[in-house]
Amino acid sequence: MRKIKNEELNRLSPAAFAQSTKKPNAVILEDVRSAMNVGSAFRTADAFAIEKICLCGITACPPHREIHKTALGAQDTVDWQQFDNSKTCLEKLKAEGYRIVAVEQADKSVSLQHFKVSKSEKYAFAFGNEVYGLSDWLVQHADIVLEIPQYGTKHSLNISVSIGIILWDYLSKANLF
Repeated sequence: MRKIKNEELNRLSPAAFAQSTKKPNAVILEDVRSAMNVGSAFRTADAFAIEKICLCGITACPPHREIHKTALGAQDTVDWQQFDNSKTCLEKLKAEGYRIVAVEQADKSVSLQHFKVSKSEKYAFAFGNEVYGLSDWLVQHADIVLEIPQYGTKHSLNISVSIGIILWDYLSKANLF
Protein backbone atom coordinates (compact mmCIF):
# COMPACT_ATOMS: atom_id res chain seq x y z
CA MET A 1 0.00 0.00 0.00
CA ARG A 2 1.19 3.52 -0.72
CA LYS A 3 -0.06 6.98 -0.01
CA ILE A 4 -1.71 8.65 -3.00
CA LYS A 5 -0.15 11.87 -4.25
CA ASN A 6 -2.31 14.99 -4.55
CA GLU A 7 -2.02 15.02 -8.34
CA GLU A 8 -3.41 11.46 -8.43
CA LEU A 9 -6.63 12.38 -6.60
CA ASN A 10 -8.34 13.66 -9.76
CA ARG A 11 -9.99 16.54 -7.91
CA LEU A 12 -12.20 18.94 -9.81
CA SER A 13 -10.80 22.31 -10.78
CA PRO A 14 -12.60 25.28 -9.20
CA ALA A 15 -14.29 25.96 -12.57
CA ALA A 16 -15.46 22.35 -12.90
CA PHE A 17 -16.62 22.34 -9.26
CA ALA A 18 -18.68 25.48 -9.91
CA GLN A 19 -20.48 23.65 -12.73
CA SER A 20 -20.94 20.38 -10.81
CA THR A 21 -24.15 19.26 -9.13
CA LYS A 22 -24.16 20.06 -5.42
CA LYS A 23 -25.82 18.18 -2.59
CA PRO A 24 -29.19 19.73 -1.65
CA ASN A 25 -27.93 21.04 1.66
CA ALA A 26 -26.97 24.26 3.35
CA VAL A 27 -24.86 24.95 6.41
CA ILE A 28 -25.98 27.78 8.69
CA LEU A 29 -23.38 29.38 10.95
CA GLU A 30 -24.98 31.52 13.65
CA ASP A 31 -22.72 33.98 15.48
CA VAL A 32 -19.57 31.86 15.04
CA ARG A 33 -16.76 33.89 16.62
CA SER A 34 -13.73 32.19 15.08
CA ALA A 35 -12.96 33.00 11.47
CA MET A 36 -10.80 29.86 11.44
CA ASN A 37 -13.90 27.79 12.30
CA VAL A 38 -15.71 29.54 9.45
CA GLY A 39 -12.86 28.61 7.11
CA SER A 40 -13.06 25.00 8.28
CA ALA A 41 -16.80 25.02 7.52
CA PHE A 42 -16.07 26.18 3.98
CA ARG A 43 -13.45 23.48 3.50
CA THR A 44 -15.79 20.75 4.75
CA ALA A 45 -18.67 22.08 2.63
CA ASP A 46 -16.38 21.95 -0.42
CA ALA A 47 -15.28 18.38 0.40
CA PHE A 48 -18.91 17.20 0.50
CA ALA A 49 -20.13 19.43 -2.39
CA ILE A 50 -22.66 21.23 -0.19
CA GLU A 51 -24.84 23.76 -1.99
CA LYS A 52 -24.18 26.80 0.21
CA ILE A 53 -23.21 28.30 3.54
CA CYS A 54 -25.30 30.94 5.32
CA LEU A 55 -23.29 33.26 7.57
CA CYS A 56 -25.49 34.88 10.24
CA GLY A 57 -24.96 37.65 12.77
CA ILE A 58 -21.36 38.22 13.86
CA THR A 59 -20.01 35.29 11.80
CA ALA A 60 -17.01 36.42 9.76
CA CYS A 61 -17.39 36.59 5.97
CA PRO A 62 -14.87 36.30 3.15
CA PRO A 63 -12.58 37.87 2.27
CA HIS A 64 -10.86 37.34 5.61
CA ARG A 65 -7.27 36.26 6.25
CA GLU A 66 -8.15 33.60 8.86
CA ILE A 67 -10.98 32.16 6.74
CA HIS A 68 -8.56 31.89 3.82
CA LYS A 69 -5.96 30.22 6.04
CA THR A 70 -8.22 27.29 6.98
CA ALA A 71 -10.52 27.18 3.93
CA LEU A 72 -7.56 26.81 1.55
CA GLY A 73 -9.56 28.46 -1.24
CA ALA A 74 -12.92 26.80 -0.51
CA GLN A 75 -14.35 30.23 0.31
CA ASP A 76 -14.11 30.81 -3.44
CA THR A 77 -15.73 27.51 -4.49
CA VAL A 78 -18.67 27.22 -2.06
CA ASP A 79 -21.57 29.63 -2.53
CA TRP A 80 -22.33 31.69 0.55
CA GLN A 81 -24.73 34.35 1.72
CA GLN A 82 -24.50 36.76 4.64
CA PHE A 83 -27.51 37.57 6.85
CA ASP A 84 -27.76 40.17 9.58
CA ASN A 85 -29.71 37.68 11.69
CA SER A 86 -30.88 34.09 11.78
CA LYS A 87 -34.55 35.00 11.40
CA THR A 88 -34.02 36.41 7.91
CA CYS A 89 -31.88 33.40 6.99
CA LEU A 90 -34.43 30.83 8.16
CA GLU A 91 -37.29 32.63 6.42
CA LYS A 92 -35.35 32.54 3.14
CA LEU A 93 -34.29 28.92 3.47
CA LYS A 94 -37.78 27.74 4.42
CA ALA A 95 -39.19 29.61 1.42
CA GLU A 96 -36.67 27.70 -0.72
CA GLY A 97 -37.96 24.39 0.69
CA TYR A 98 -35.24 23.56 3.21
CA ARG A 99 -35.95 21.73 6.46
CA ILE A 100 -34.03 23.44 9.25
CA VAL A 101 -31.98 21.07 11.41
CA ALA A 102 -30.55 22.70 14.54
CA VAL A 103 -27.49 20.86 15.86
CA GLU A 104 -27.75 21.45 19.59
CA GLN A 105 -28.21 19.81 22.96
CA ALA A 106 -31.90 20.28 23.79
CA ASP A 107 -34.59 18.60 25.84
CA LYS A 108 -36.37 17.13 22.81
CA SER A 109 -33.40 16.57 20.50
CA VAL A 110 -33.04 13.51 18.29
CA SER A 111 -29.84 11.57 18.79
CA LEU A 112 -27.82 11.39 15.58
CA GLN A 113 -28.06 7.62 15.30
CA HIS A 114 -31.88 7.93 15.22
CA PHE A 115 -31.97 10.71 12.59
CA LYS A 116 -33.98 9.49 9.61
CA VAL A 117 -33.29 11.27 6.33
CA SER A 118 -35.18 11.54 3.10
CA LYS A 119 -33.38 11.87 -0.22
CA SER A 120 -36.22 14.08 -1.45
CA GLU A 121 -35.75 16.66 1.32
CA LYS A 122 -33.39 19.62 1.33
CA TYR A 123 -31.76 20.13 4.73
CA ALA A 124 -30.09 23.19 6.23
CA PHE A 125 -27.92 22.23 9.20
CA ALA A 126 -27.46 25.02 11.77
CA PHE A 127 -24.40 25.33 14.00
CA GLY A 128 -23.92 27.96 16.69
CA ASN A 129 -21.53 30.05 18.67
CA GLU A 130 -18.53 28.26 20.16
CA VAL A 131 -19.48 29.24 23.73
CA TYR A 132 -23.27 29.63 23.74
CA GLY A 133 -24.35 27.32 20.91
CA LEU A 134 -27.42 28.20 18.86
CA SER A 135 -29.82 30.90 19.96
CA ASP A 136 -32.99 29.83 21.72
CA TRP A 137 -34.92 31.46 18.86
CA LEU A 138 -33.27 29.28 16.20
CA VAL A 139 -33.72 26.10 18.23
CA GLN A 140 -37.43 26.89 18.70
CA HIS A 141 -37.94 27.59 14.97
CA ALA A 142 -36.04 24.57 13.66
CA ASP A 143 -37.93 21.66 12.14
CA ILE A 144 -35.78 19.22 14.08
CA VAL A 145 -33.06 19.46 16.73
CA LEU A 146 -30.27 16.96 16.27
CA GLU A 147 -27.72 16.01 18.91
CA ILE A 148 -24.39 14.23 18.51
CA PRO A 149 -24.09 11.71 21.35
CA GLN A 150 -21.05 12.23 23.57
CA TYR A 151 -19.79 9.93 26.28
CA GLY A 152 -16.82 11.69 27.89
CA THR A 153 -16.52 14.48 30.43
CA LYS A 154 -16.83 17.39 27.99
CA HIS A 155 -20.20 18.63 26.81
CA SER A 156 -19.31 19.87 23.35
CA LEU A 157 -17.27 19.31 20.23
CA ASN A 158 -15.46 21.90 18.16
CA ILE A 159 -17.87 23.28 15.55
CA SER A 160 -15.69 22.12 12.66
CA VAL A 161 -15.73 18.56 14.03
CA SER A 162 -19.51 18.72 14.48
CA ILE A 163 -20.01 19.91 10.91
CA GLY A 164 -17.94 17.04 9.54
CA ILE A 165 -19.79 14.44 11.63
CA ILE A 166 -23.24 15.75 10.72
CA LEU A 167 -22.60 16.12 6.98
CA TRP A 168 -20.92 12.71 6.69
CA ASP A 169 -23.76 11.05 8.62
CA TYR A 170 -26.43 12.73 6.48
CA LEU A 171 -24.75 11.97 3.13
CA SER A 172 -24.12 8.36 4.19
CA LYS A 173 -27.73 7.82 5.28
CA ALA A 174 -29.08 9.50 2.14
CA ASN A 175 -26.66 7.44 0.02
CA LEU A 176 -25.53 10.58 -1.80
CA PHE A 177 -21.90 9.57 -2.34
